[in-house]
This record gives sequence, C-alpha cells and structure tokens, in this order.
Amino acid sequence: MPTDHSPPTPVVERLVRRVFARRPPLLDFIHDELAGGLVLLVATALALVWANLGPGMYESLWTWHPPLDLLHLDLHGWVNDGLMAIFFFVVGLEIKRELVVGELSSPRDAAMPVIAALGGMALPALLFLVVNAGSATERGWGIPMATDIAFVLGALALLGPRAPSGLRLFLLAVAIVDDLGAIAVIAVAYSSGLSAGYLALAVAVVGFVVLLRWLGASRPAAYAIPAIVLWFAIHESGVHATVAGVAMGLLTPAQPIDGRSVIDELQHRLHPFSALVVVPLFALANAGVVIRGDTLGDLTGSRVAWGIGLGLVVGKTLGVAGAALAAQRLGLGRLPADLAGRHVIGGAMLAGIGFTVALFIAELSFDGGTLAEAKLAILVASLVAAAAGSAVLLAGRTLAGRRA
Repeated sequence: MPTDHSPPTPVVERLVRRVFARRPPLLDFIHDELAGGLVLLVATALALVWANLGPGMYESLWTWHPPLDLLHLDLHGWVNDGLMAIFFFVVGLEIKRELVVGELSSPRDAAMPVIAALGGMALPALLFLVVNAGSATERGWGIPMATDIAFVLGALALLGPRAPSGLRLFLLAVAIVDDLGAIAVIAVAYSSGLSAGYLALAVAVVGFVVLLRWLGASRPAAYAIPAIVLWFAIHESGVHATVAGVAMGLLTPAQPIDGRSVIDELQHRLHPFSALVVVPLFALANAGVVIRGDTLGDLTGSRVAWGIGLGLVVGKTLGVAGAALAAQRLGLGRLPADLAGRHVIGGAMLAGIGFTVALFIAELSFDGGTLAEAKLAILVASLVAAAAGSAVLLAGRTLAGRRA
C-alpha cells in the first residue's frame, strides 16, 4: 500500500485554505472564529503595548477625522459604528441561519441553549446592578452579559480532547442566543435622542428590502445601496448604527433561491473579513488601556470593575451552568450526550470570556477614567474566566483517567 510522505502543509497555507475553501456553514463559522481568535489576541496585545509605550500617538490616531467628515466621526467612530456594522451583519446572518435551518430551528433542541443563555445574561447583569446600585455607573449593566465566542472556541481548541465536541456546539449555540440578547440591549438600552423622521426612513428601507426579496432578487449587490441607506438612517435616528447590520442579516433569506444559498454565500465571503480584519481592528482601537503602577490598586476599589468581574466570572458560571443543569433536571431541555456536569461547569466558566461585545457596550456606557476601568476589568475578568474554565476541564479529565 503506498504511503503519503508529502511534507506537512505550512501554517499560512492551511489558514488560507480554511478561509477560502468551501465547507459546511457551521464548520466555516468555527474555523474562521478560531483563526480570528488568534488574530484578535495579537491585536489586543498590540493595543496594550502601543497605548502604554506611545499613548499620545495611539490617542491621536484614533481621534483623527477624515478629510470628508460628513458624519462627524473620527477614526475610532468609523471602526465602532461603521466596520462593526459588518461584524453585526455576520452575527445577524448566523442567528438567522441557526433559527431557520440550524441548531436552533427545533424548539426541543433550542430549549437548552436558550435557557442557559438567558441565565448567563440575567445573573451577570443583576450582579452588576447590585454592586453599582444607586450610582451613575448602573448604566454599564449590559457589559458582563456578553460572551466572546472567538476566544471561547480558541480555548476549547487548545484543550483538545479534554473538551468534548458537544461542548463546542453547546457553547456556540449559547453564544448565538447571547449575541441576540446583546443586540436587543444595544438597540433598546443604549439608544438616545431618537429621530422619528430617520426611524421612518429606516422602516421604509426595511420595507423596500422585503419587497426586493418578494420580487426574487438574490444577488447581494442588489441590497448594497439599501444597506448603506439603512445604516445612515439608523445612525442618524439615535439607535446605534450597528443595528442596521443585524437587521440586514435577519432579512437575508435562509432558504435557497433559484438553487443559490444566499446566506451561506454571504457568510463564506464576509465572515473571514469580519473575524480576521474587522474585529482585530476593533480590538486595536478599543483595547488600548494605559496601565500605571497604581492601576490595579485603583481597580480593586472600583465598583464598575467589581461589577464586571463578578458578572463575568461568577454570574456567567452560575447563570449558564445553573440554568442548564436545572433545565435538564426539570426535563425542559437536553444536553449533548457526551457532556457531564463538569463539562457544563467548565464551559460556563469559559463563557465568562467577554471581550468584543463587552468592550463595545463599555464604549457606549462610559467615558474617561470609568471607561478605562471597565476595559481593564473586562480583560482581567476574561483571563480569570479562561484560566478557571480550562482548569476545571483539565482537572475533570485527570480525575476521569484516575477512576478508569
């Protein structure tokens, strides 16, 4: 029998193949998130180093206004309001696909991740509100609700066989529901000064997109101009502009049209760009926190930091694991067959890795020193959650081996 002695494929070539090769949508999503998690980690480290070695240069770059400043947005604003609309569009596509033809399309299969996600959103928000009760910092209650699936999948990939495949699918489904909740929070709780005229324009554009769908338009190019107009209308309406991306994602048909799967085609084209370019740029623009000698000391006395830390580390663990195990005990949902209680607890701890959306909501909630405290608390709490979840999953594997 012939043996293949070809040399191993270089890392860069494997990455390129992963980005551009056709794969099933769920595998596409997971592979792009894993690669994106690595780039995101590098971008975060670079932002921290840059902000501390050259704070003046870092600040001046992101506060720079382009020559044609029609919307009065600096570079930081274009990243957060403009490019992040693409990220939320991809999130909207994934939510739509999962709700219609994916893991969340069956009420019985969707029950468990929905219940777990609701627990993992409600308890962190409640803990934050308890810690910050009676102060202006209550506004940040949405920060610890978010889970960063790119970093979670990265942690699971490093754990290898110690993290069952069922845990990846369970946490991915939880994160999708979590994203939907975060989008609702951004749209409702972080909107201000609403303009009825621009909201009416946004509604009209949505109606036009629905009409295009009814007429059978399946080419993505047909929706490009309506998408830009919708983004502008929502930006000017007082609702955060990224909601336009979610709306367009949810309006995308999940079922094939004329034999073409529009939603899969868009995901295949845009998800690598979102994961490998947009989100790392967001991290580069937002994760730069100046760390001085007394910074961590100040953090221990910050109600915002404690609210975020308890929310992400304790609230996510108790919320996700408690809700999931209670739902299973009550027969309200079912966990994947290869998951034991320790997997659920370890996975719930990993769900406390809040980064992209957590930083995004922090930017909407605070400014100045409070924002810096919130960002640093997100980074520290996410590291603690990653270490704790990994330790539980590793310890569980060791104990199982000893019993055998």
